[in-house]
Amino acid sequence: MKILIVEDDSTTRDFIAKALKEHGYAVDIAEDGQNGLMMALSSQYQLVILDRMLPNLDGMKVLTALKSAEPELPILILSALDSVKDKVDGLTAGSDDYLTKPFALAELIARVDIIINRAHRHQPVTSELVYDCLKINLKTHSAQCHHHQLSLQPKELRLLQYFIEHNEQVVSRMRLFEAIWSYHFDPKTNVIDVHIANLRKKLEEAGCSDILHTVRGAGYVLRR
Repeated sequence: MKILIVEDDSTTRDFIAKALKEHGYAVDIAEDGQNGLMMALSSQYQLVILDRMLPNLDGMKVLTALKSAEPELPILILSALDSVKDKVDGLTAGSDDYLTKPFALAELIARVDIIINRAHRHQPVTSELVYDCLKINLKTHSAQCHHHQLSLQPKELRLLQYFIEHNEQVVSRMRLFEAIWSYHFDPKTNVIDVHIANLRKKLEEAGCSDILHTVRGAGYVLRR
C-alpha cells in the first residue's frame, strides 16, 4: 500500500510519513502542489493526503485535477482551514475525507485505514480483462502479452485497458483524450500519438504485433 503526502510544512510532513511507515504503509512525499499533482498522475497510489494551502499550485486545484484524471483515487484533505464552508468545499470538490489541523495522529491513521479499506471493497468484481494475447490484472495494475509482463506507464496501462474494454471498436482520438486524460480535446496536442506509439512498441516487443491499428481519419482499434 503506497500513500502520497502533499504537504509543504516539513515538520507535519515528516511526522505523518514516519507514523504511516510504522503502520506498514509505503510513503512518498511532495512539498508543493505542482510536484504533488505530477507524482500522483505518474504512479499508483492507494491514497493521497493533501494540504489545501500549497505553494506553486493550490490544493483545491490539485484535488480538482486529480479527481478529473483519476476519479477512483482516494484523497484525504488535511488542512488548517477548519470552517464549515472550507470542509463542505473540500468534500463537494471530491475529497473522500477532510481532517483539520491540529489533529490526533491516531485519528489520522484510523481515517487512512478506513478510506483504503473502503476503496478495496469497491474494487471491480472482475479482476482481469482479456483479449486475444493480452491480459490486464485490475487489482495489481499489471499487464501481460503472451504471458510476458509488460512494463507500462500508468497512462499506457489505462489506454490498453480502454482498448480491451472497447475491443474491435474504432475509438477516436477525442474519445481517448477525454476518457484517459479527462480534458477537453485539443486537436493540436500530440500526447495521444506519443502514448500510442510507446504502447504499440512495447506490444510489438512482447510479441503482440499487428493488434493495435490506426484507422486513418477515424482513430484506433484493437483487433486481430
